[in-house]
Amino acid sequence: MRHIYRCPLRWADMDAYGHINNVVFLRYLEEARIDFLFRPDKDFQQGSVVARHEIDYKQQLVHRHTPVDIELWVTQIRAASFTIAYEVKDPDQVYVRAQTVIVPFDFEAQRPRRITAEEREFLKEYADDADGAGDESGSAGAVAA
Repeated sequence: MRHIYRCPLRWADMDAYGHINNVVFLRYLEEARIDFLFRPDKDFQQGSVVARHEIDYKQQLVHRHTPVDIELWVTQIRAASFTIAYEVKDPDQVYVRAQTVIVPFDFEAQRPRRITAEEREFLKEYADDADGAGDESGSAGAVAA
């Protein structure tokens, strides 16, 4: 399953050429990630931090008044990290493909923590096996973080 976030484009998001500034895409990914992880029914209330972002810019996104879709899914679940993949797109074109490695974090103890059983079950609902999504228990090549 994939999560869809309808991201509004703001006037301040564009550069001098009328395109959405490349740096702004990081904020768009953050908004989609928050919409995915922090919901009333399922969430990561114990906290998490971003360990890594990787972004491939495919095409310019011109500022407009309609939202752009951000589709996200889980591509890897490890003992103490997981990876989310994204596409920022319209039905007929992809503007950005990206990945984020996220580490669950205990802010009180100021250290990374393992993914809980409940969090793992939630993440598995959004795992996309076509992209090699896996869990360290089912993937021989995965190493616990």
